[in-house]
Amino acid sequence: MEALVERAAQLGYAGLAITEECSLISAPRAHVAAREAGLKLILGSRFRLADGQELVLLVQDARGYAALAQLIGLARGRAGKGDYRLEWADLFPCPGLLAILLPDWGRAGEPPAILAELSRHWGRERLRLGLVLHYRGDHSQRLAGLRRWMEGTGIRGLACGAVTMARRHERFLLDVLTAIRLGRPLSELGWALAANGEAHLRSRAQLDTLYPQNLLAETLAVAASCTFSLDSLRYRYPPGTCPLERSPEEHLRFLAKAGLGLRYPDGIPGKVARQLEEELRIVHELGYGPYFLTVHEIVQFAKSRGILCQGRGSAANSVLCYALGITEVDPTRGNLLFSRFLSRERGEPPDIDVDFEHERREEVIQFVFARYGRRHAALTASVRHYRPRSALRDAARALGFSTAEQDALGRGLAWWDGRRLRPERLREAGFDPESPAVQRLLVVANALVGLPRHLSQHVGGMVLSAEPLDALVPIEPARMAGRTVIQWDKNDLDLLGILKVDLLALGMLSVLRRALDDLGCTLADIPPEDPAVYAMLQRGESLGVFQVESRAQMSMLPRLKPRCFYDLVIEVAIIRPGPIQGGMVHPYLRRREGLEPVHYPGPEVRKVLERTLGVPIFQEQVMQIAMEAAGFDGDAADGLRRAMAAWRRHGNLGPYQERLREGLRARGYDDTFAQQLCQQIQGFAEYGFPESHAASFALLVYASAWLKCHHPAVFSAALLNSQPMGFYAPAQIVREARERGVTVLPLSIRHSVWDSRAHGRTLRLGFHQLRGLPREVAQRIVAWREQGGALDPVALVQELGCPRAEVERLARAGAWEEEGLDRRQSLWQVAAVRAATPLPLAPAAEPKMAMAATPAATRCRIDYAQLGLSLGPHPLHFLRPHLQAEGCRPIAELGRAFAGGARRIAGLVTHRQRPATAHGTVFLTLEDESDRINVIVWPSQVEPWRRAILQGRLLVVSGTLEREGRVRHLIAHRLEDYSHWLGKLATSSRDFC
Repeated sequence: MEALVERAAQLGYAGLAITEECSLISAPRAHVAAREAGLKLILGSRFRLADGQELVLLVQDARGYAALAQLIGLARGRAGKGDYRLEWADLFPCPGLLAILLPDWGRAGEPPAILAELSRHWGRERLRLGLVLHYRGDHSQRLAGLRRWMEGTGIRGLACGAVTMARRHERFLLDVLTAIRLGRPLSELGWALAANGEAHLRSRAQLDTLYPQNLLAETLAVAASCTFSLDSLRYRYPPGTCPLERSPEEHLRFLAKAGLGLRYPDGIPGKVARQLEEELRIVHELGYGPYFLTVHEIVQFAKSRGILCQGRGSAANSVLCYALGITEVDPTRGNLLFSRFLSRERGEPPDIDVDFEHERREEVIQFVFARYGRRHAALTASVRHYRPRSALRDAARALGFSTAEQDALGRGLAWWDGRRLRPERLREAGFDPESPAVQRLLVVANALVGLPRHLSQHVGGMVLSAEPLDALVPIEPARMAGRTVIQWDKNDLDLLGILKVDLLALGMLSVLRRALDDLGCTLADIPPEDPAVYAMLQRGESLGVFQVESRAQMSMLPRLKPRCFYDLVIEVAIIRPGPIQGGMVHPYLRRREGLEPVHYPGPEVRKVLERTLGVPIFQEQVMQIAMEAAGFDGDAADGLRRAMAAWRRHGNLGPYQERLREGLRARGYDDTFAQQLCQQIQGFAEYGFPESHAASFALLVYASAWLKCHHPAVFSAALLNSQPMGFYAPAQIVREARERGVTVLPLSIRHSVWDSRAHGRTLRLGFHQLRGLPREVAQRIVAWREQGGALDPVALVQELGCPRAEVERLARAGAWEEEGLDRRQSLWQVAAVRAATPLPLAPAAEPKMAMAATPAATRCRIDYAQLGLSLGPHPLHFLRPHLQAEGCRPIAELGRAFAGGARRIAGLVTHRQRPATAHGTVFLTLEDESDRINVIVWPSQVEPWRRAILQGRLLVVSGTLEREGRVRHLIAHRLEDYSHWLGKLATSSRDFC
């Protein structure tokens, strides 16, 4: 879109009309681009009516814009996702629009009768007949057809460009996008493709020689009549729920003061009370009272339904949000920077993120829809862009590659390969980069990368409006039933100052709610600062614990040795690109261990960094140093934060860099400290946690760690019941539970219910763990069992009426083993079930058959296929003799080995990571029947073993053991893929950037 605007400005156009098909998706970006280019922008949309007639609707004024947005929503709402349907009659009540009809003049007959009726409703002044000339050899026929209609209807004609690309050379990309849109290869499209490359922006001189002057003059006249601009849109947030006798601001003050009274029953600290007054004053000045009332209402609804929720992010810098129950971070625990959340000068709306249980968030979303109505509430859209893998697959499909070839191409790419496809990647997948077909594929795929691919839903952003929202932006049905979504991206809302509320899903909240319900307590009942919890974390035993279960966090815990809540805040924040890139991690650890003296360049810096031993760990600390030591006010400090976020684009802090140096110098700080601070700021530009955000997450870290420490069975059951989520798969969760002394019982037709259940230190797997089993079938079996019904396989099929395939699924998973029926025996019983016969024959006696028990290795393979885990021996238990012959030792033996020396181990790959901060290093987690270990593959080793790293399920690794306290890992020198040894065993890994 930006390219079209830029090209039009270069060609000296008076204006440019953007008319996407039944859409206003690009309107905000086109608006900003046109404003920057000094070009007049005309908004509109193109439609193909139900009878096949094409027309363009241009917006002339504000009424026309609202009518067009609502018309698009109407057309989209009638059809399935990605389609629309529009009738002539839908146009009749639309004011403020100008319609341009675009018949195929070379074959156009007489004007349709409906056109006369539209002319009566709209008047001829709002109708035009458009002529498109693209050098197709039929200009005279097209002109003749246009003139015939003009004479017959009295409607004037004008010149149209029907532009689909900025420059002629983009023709090949247009053809590919056409093939992708139609879902057919280029070779089959024929006349569906553009006849030539003339649908680009042409010079005014070319247009003068091509079109009659009267048509060009009419085009300019129509452009002049379209005066609407998105700048004239007026958005107003709904007033929120408040009593008639109070204004929104008065009611907000009432709720905030009442909330603080509950938060501080022994008296509100003076600092907190003063901060609240300041925040309320700023909220009132900016008119955001209704916004806070709305978020409060949503949170109160969730709490009334027993849905755990918690606000986070910059909102946790606010006493107001704490008083309203939106966040749970006590403002007395840290140093607040409300200006990071909301300020007078910045002019940006507040952005509150609230996490809800991931399985119950939909209840909250539907409450918002019901409370405000479908015309006043909708989800935000997210424009998805092409990445290398999706570009390669779509390009291959358009160019006629087979499905198998498309799959092979996709498998050869890694998530770290960057934004440009390279020939060697295709060679590794078995393709010849020198062949013309593959070279074309590379050119097309690389051209697609970065282009918009499709419109999706934002992860949770909702837009609310006092006036009908569908008059501001088209609303269309989402793919998920019961949801509607606007056509604009989150960033588009920011451009136009439209407020949104982020209603996000967090799996750990589902885990906590399940576990606490089982224990009959609440988060408030969890005792604070439990030494046993911190002792567990210091040992790195954090599998399943929120935010600290990754490989890096597990390695950090024994080094940081958290002893209190604030240590957890630091633990959450320190393994982030900001502190890592800024070189802050090791200095902090050395100072914490007493290996390096704590040094402060000055008293102002000490005031800010004393709690983190002189090392900036949080975003706010950088801003606070700017305020305390360089003389920035709150808004200037927030400007510094935004400059930090833009560092990657601009490579510096802009005017703030010199201002920072001058302010520090004026207060006696030397240039060395200023340079060091700028380097640390560059690290935060990559990604740093605000302290308030880390504190919000630390609350959940402690709660989940407490459950793991004191109620491991309950915690493990909650993790299993909340899948998919988190860092670890069910197999690792169950293994960890057993290592912590939990007895895990198998799936049982007599004892299991849908969810996995814990009793004391015993955990029973639930029917939910069985892949493909419908919940309705499991619930029928449980109800049948409670009524005393027979539970043998034959009874479930013949008496309960369960589908035979589902009973077979249960039999394969060993659901009758505790009843004394081996898997083969129970499957035999299901197979023996005969269809009911109308003949009154006596049933034949089945012969007794002695059947061999299912071998342990077979049970293991079936368990992984059916359940994703096995309670029997680990898969590598059966391969150990062969692995021993290959020189592979059990991983557990490394726990007793000294660092250094060559080691050779084998394991199933459970995780792959290549974080951006690791500069190309890949981290693998391998497990065998004895233990698990982290494997480090340095960048120089990644390419030689790329295929094994990406695709290997069972790897044999030769390397050097390294140890640092309790932390151990293997530095890989060689990786070999032994996945073929697994046969049909179904394993998978969780891979992260």
